[in-house]
Amino acid sequence: MTLPERVGDQLRIGVSIPIPEPYNSRLTRARVEAGDPHAYSVPPHVTLLPPVVVEPDQMGVVVDHLSNVADRSRPFVMELSGTESFRPLSQVVFVSLRAGAQECTALHEAVNAGPLRQDLQFPYHPHVTIAHDVPTNDLDRAEADMAGFDALFAVAHFSLYEFGDDGVWRDVSTFVLSS
Repeated sequence: MTLPERVGDQLRIGVSIPIPEPYNSRLTRARVEAGDPHAYSVPPHVTLLPPVVVEPDQMGVVVDHLSNVADRSRPFVMELSGTESFRPLSQVVFVSLRAGAQECTALHEAVNAGPLRQDLQFPYHPHVTIAHDVPTNDLDRAEADMAGFDALFAVAHFSLYEFGDDGVWRDVSTFVLSS
C-alpha cells in the first residue's frame, strides 16, 4: 500500500464502501492466509478514494463534500464473485464485482472531485483486495482459494477512513446514500 507523505499534523484519509459481515470475516481470513501484512489493518472494502492527505482544518469541507455526494446517490446492490489479478502491472489479487461496479464508479467520480480531487496512478477499477505484494505462490493460492467466493448485499452507505499513526485504517464517518 502506497501512502502519501504527511507534513506536520496533516491527516491521511480514504473513502470506501465497507464489506459487511458475514463476508468481511471471510475476506479478512483470505488476506491473512495469503500472508498479506495489511490483513488486520485494512478492513475489506471497495475503494472510492485512495489515500490522500488533508489539513485538519479542511476536514469540515471534506465532510460537507462527502455528505453532498451521499445525498445525491442511491443505495444499490453489490455482488462479489470470483477472483482476478492486476498482475503483472501490480501484484494484487482481488475479488471481482459482478454487480455494482457502475454505481461504484459513479460514486468514485463524485467523491474524487472538488476538495478531494487527485490524479490516480491507475484507472479506477472497483474491487476487493485479498492479497497485495506477497510472493507469487501466495498470490496464486489466494486467487485459487477464493475463486468460488460469492457475496450479495445492499450498499446503503460509504465511509471516511483515517489512517492512524499505528498503521490502522479506522472508520471515522459514515455517509448514508439517500437519493
